[in-house]
Amino acid sequence: MIEIQGLCKRFGGKEVLKSLDLTIHDGETIVIIGGSGCGKSVLLKHIIGLMEPEEGSVTIDGVNIFTLSTRDQDQFRLSLGMLFQGAALFDSLTVRENVGFSLYEHTNLAPAEIEKRVQEKLGLVGLHEIEDLMPSDLSGGMKKRVGLARAICNEPKIILYDEPTTGLDPINADSINDLILRMQEKLKVTSIVVTHDMISAYKVANRIAMLYDGKIIGLGSPDEIKNTSNPIVRQFITGSAKGPMNELER
Repeated sequence: MIEIQGLCKRFGGKEVLKSLDLTIHDGETIVIIGGSGCGKSVLLKHIIGLMEPEEGSVTIDGVNIFTLSTRDQDQFRLSLGMLFQGAALFDSLTVRENVGFSLYEHTNLAPAEIEKRVQEKLGLVGLHEIEDLMPSDLSGGMKKRVGLARAICNEPKIILYDEPTTGLDPINADSINDLILRMQEKLKVTSIVVTHDMISAYKVANRIAMLYDGKIIGLGSPDEIKNTSNPIVRQFITGSAKGPMNELER
């Protein structure tokens, strides 16, 4: 589904992504882990086409997105859904308007059809009769669910999750993990989850990739990552304050 080859991105003199390669299979959930500031969100923004690399390519379903015109990129993004960190709901819009936003903006669907789609997607994430509420009326967990309903309203082939459990208590976090699993099962989507939450990573992933120093340094099933011999990956997944990550960053 997604082929990332030789991806390089610099900000000023800092090289954030260094000839990064990663293949993501159709229908799988891949979790990308790594420390704060290592480039996980930057990688997501390249996949969705919000950033362009200095070098390299991102090919999605056979299409190199950086060869498309701006208009075609905008159209192509309708096949992608993204749950932003913090949900990123529009404060001045109701839940209904937030969930149906891209349909109102980018399609000619009749209002009744958009309403039907909005109700269906809210039901999929376990929310009912909240469409007239404002984001300020919602709890953190509900905001994440509304953000996910918005992400799937276009019925995308790919869903990207940026730190989906950040800021949630363990029960709400596990509910979001269950939703990620349900989206894969019901919608048959390809999912990319960026997180530093290893409980979440182990639960939802088919494969886990660790991003460090601009490259993928570990890739495998949850069991393979748990039993890795790579000292950097092992330090991260165990949350140890001592190890090669500290030594290399001095």
